[in-house]
This record gives sequence, structure tokens and C-alpha cells, in this order.
Amino acid sequence: MTGSQFLMLAAMCIYLIAMMWIGARLSKKNETVGDFYLGGRHLGPLVTAMSAEASDMSSYLLMGLPGLAYLSGMADVGWTVIGLACGTYLNWLLVAKKLRRYTERTNSITLPEFFSNRYGDQRHVLTGLAAVWIIIFFVPYTASGFAACGKLFNSLFGVDYHLAMIVSAVVIMFYTTSGGFLAASLTDFIQSIIMTVALLVVLLFGIWSAGGWDQVVANARSLPGYLSFTQSYDPASGAAKPYTALTVISTLAWGLGYFGMPHIQLRFMAIESEDKIKLSRRVATVWVVISMAVAVLIGLVGNAMTSAGVIKTLSGSASETVIVRISDVLSHYGVLAALVAGVVLSGILASTMSTSDSQLLAASSSVSNDILIRFLHAHIEEKKLLLISRISLLTIALIGVFLAWNPNSSVFGIVSFAWAGFGATFGPVMLLALFWRRSNKYGALAGMATGGVMIFIWKYCVRPLGGNFNIYELLPAFVMAILVNVIVSLLTPAPDAEVTKVFDEVKG
Repeated sequence: MTGSQFLMLAAMCIYLIAMMWIGARLSKKNETVGDFYLGGRHLGPLVTAMSAEASDMSSYLLMGLPGLAYLSGMADVGWTVIGLACGTYLNWLLVAKKLRRYTERTNSITLPEFFSNRYGDQRHVLTGLAAVWIIIFFVPYTASGFAACGKLFNSLFGVDYHLAMIVSAVVIMFYTTSGGFLAASLTDFIQSIIMTVALLVVLLFGIWSAGGWDQVVANARSLPGYLSFTQSYDPASGAAKPYTALTVISTLAWGLGYFGMPHIQLRFMAIESEDKIKLSRRVATVWVVISMAVAVLIGLVGNAMTSAGVIKTLSGSASETVIVRISDVLSHYGVLAALVAGVVLSGILASTMSTSDSQLLAASSSVSNDILIRFLHAHIEEKKLLLISRISLLTIALIGVFLAWNPNSSVFGIVSFAWAGFGATFGPVMLLALFWRRSNKYGALAGMATGGVMIFIWKYCVRPLGGNFNIYELLPAFVMAILVNVIVSLLTPAPDAEVTKVFDEVKG
């Protein structure tokens, strides 16, 4: 190991130890399951905003988006970013305040529990189904984060992929299991700051290394379709490919996913006051727009650095390590530069860990609170339930490690599928639960089941047909789930008077 690599590794180790220390310090504040999963609803507006977006901006922010931009240019990644930015703002605008108010009124500490309480589902069938979907989609989502950590250490330090992945997973499991939601939120806030620093440092250094901004632009213009929003660049053929209107709509559909993201909605539920949501919305939206724009620019800069011979050509899933490669070049400019590069690489860890911790909490709450207590009606004392919650979290993390064992898996591809799953299963139910008085538990149940099943059908049966069927599975599944929810609600009995009474109270 070279001196620069040692300094980078030292900076990253300090970061990991700091995250574990935070988890240990906050462990004493988790006396109940409500504390463990929702932090007692005491999050401040800045922590709420930044932790929500850090938990959202997973490894695809520092690996997936730059890698996609590096390979194919602006169209694919550009429309995705536009969809995500719009989705972020609308989620905060439409869902945050109502969900905060509704979950407090119904005493709900998890999203599945809220669905049953919202519709007066005494048997908690909605809770059970929602919990199952959370486990199904969050386990591979978590696995993508572990895989990103493994790729990071393997590509830069030559550390065995599996060893690096396991160590990273252990750190995440430790501070999340110890400190629960408060630890996840505070570390996510810190990690969002580190991610911001990482993005800016890499961008500025990359532009300088590539020969200046004019050289970056000249390189992008030399690649057919690279800067176009109606064409994309095909690195295999070196030619431009058309980017149709249908593909644009399909890619924009990424924004629909926000309405169904449990790890983001938990932040809405946990903020200390609904009056603070406006400030949180502004902070979150500005940060998301800037961070994603910088991530895309890094992909373009990375391609220019390849053309200038600064970094080697990256193909396929290897393109997702473009920030790692730029950081490696930075580390050779002295001790301070190596330490800064270590901070940059910690930013990649931060983007991964900030999402994985929230996903683990949401998935484990589905097992302990939603399935055992609500759906199966088990009677477990508070301390034992807290222990079960932590054991569930560890078990789900271990399954994630198993699924991430293949080092060739694409981070962007895994995240894309899981994102679609949550968007289609929970997004339509969430919007109708908050805004349609006539919506009932039968429609919600049918819509939730339809959205989840459609994701698999479209992904593996319909989309491979190609042509007009080759669209992101979130869009058709989301539309179908809403239609089924509305139709079934209208064909079945109206909700009880008590259910509509609570709806009217919250609406007011």
C-alpha cells in the first residue's frame, strides 16, 4: 500500500469510527420501540431535511449517476435527475405535512401501521402486506449499498471485495442497531455534509485535471449525442442513439417513486412540528438539485479526463467507480490532497451508509412491529420487543450481505428496481389515503398488491419484449395500482364514519 493510499484509508477509518461512536452514544435514548424507529418525533427541520435526502441519495448519487453520465451523456441521466428533483419537491409539498399530522393523530410509528390505522383495518391486513413488500424490496436495496462499499475499497485499495463489503456492513449494523432512528438521522445529517464536500472537491479537481472547463465541453461535444436530451451516446458504437418521447416519459417516472419511499416518509413522521416542514422542504429541494447536478457534471468531467489520459477508460459497471478513480489521482498531490481524497471517498461511504441504515430500520420495523405485533397480534413486553427489533435488523442485514456477494452487480440497476417497487406499491396508496375521502381499505389492499405484482410482471415479462414496452416498470405499475385502487374502492362499501371523521379532522 502506498503512502497516499494509507492516508486515504486512515481518513476513512476515522470516519467509520465516528459513525460507530454516534450510535453508541445515542443507544441510551432508545427506551421504547417508538424511540428506536421514530426518535420520539423530535427531529429538527435541518436534520429532517438533510437526513431525508441523504437517506434518499444512496450510492447512486456518487456512483450510479456519475457512471451513467460518463457512459452515455446527458439524456438518460438528465431526464432522471429532472424527474427526481420534481418528485422530491412534490413529495415534501403534498405528503409531508399531511402524513405528519395523520400519523400523530392515529398514533402510527411505521408506514404499514399508518395504512391500517388510516382505513380502520382492525385485522391489520394492510400492515402485513405492506411489511412484506418492504422486506422484499428493501433487502436488495440494502444489498446494493453493501456492494457499493465493497467496490469502493476493492477498486482503490485492492482489498478483497467480500471482506470490504462485510466490514462496511458491520459498521452500518453496529451504529444502527445501537442508536436506532436517532443515530441514523444524525449520522445521515453528517453524511449529507460529507457528500456535499466530496462532490464539490471532485468536480473542481476533475475540471482542472481535464485541462479546464472548455476542454470538458469540447470533449463532450465531440461525442455524438452526448450533450443532447433527445439523443444518447452509445459508447460501443461511438454513435448517437435516438431518445424517444416515450423513453423521456418513462425516465421522468423516477419522480413518482418518492411518494412511496418508507425511509423518506419516516422523516416526515418524525419532525418535531409540522410548522417546520416548509423550511425543511426548501433546504431539501435546494440540496437535491445542486448535488444531482454536480454528480452529473462529474460524469462528464470524468469522460474528459479519460480523453486526456488522466484516468483509464471505464466500461460497463466499472463506470460507477469514476469518482473513485478521480480521488485516486487527487491523492498523489501530497499529504493534504491524500487526506482530502480520503474525505471524498468517505462521501461515497456516506451516500451508501445513509441509505442502508434507514432501509434496515424500515425493514426491521416491518418484522418486529408490523408483522409480529400488528398483524399476528403477538403480546411482547417493551424490552423484549426492542431486542427483537435489533435482531430483525441484524438478520435482514445478513441477507443483504448474501445478496451482494456478486461483485459484478450494478448498483444503479438494483436501486432502479427497488425504487420502482416502493413507488408502485406505496405511492398510489399514500396519495389516495391522504387526498381521497372515499378511498377504502379494499381499494388500498388491491392497489398495493397490484403495484407490487406489476413491477415483477413488467420487469421480467413485458419489458423484455422491447419496442414501446421497453419503459421503466414504475410507470405502468403506478398507473395500474391507482386505477385498481379507485375502481375497487368505488365497487365496495364506503369507509366507516369514524374513518371519514378522522380524515376530515386531519384535512382541516
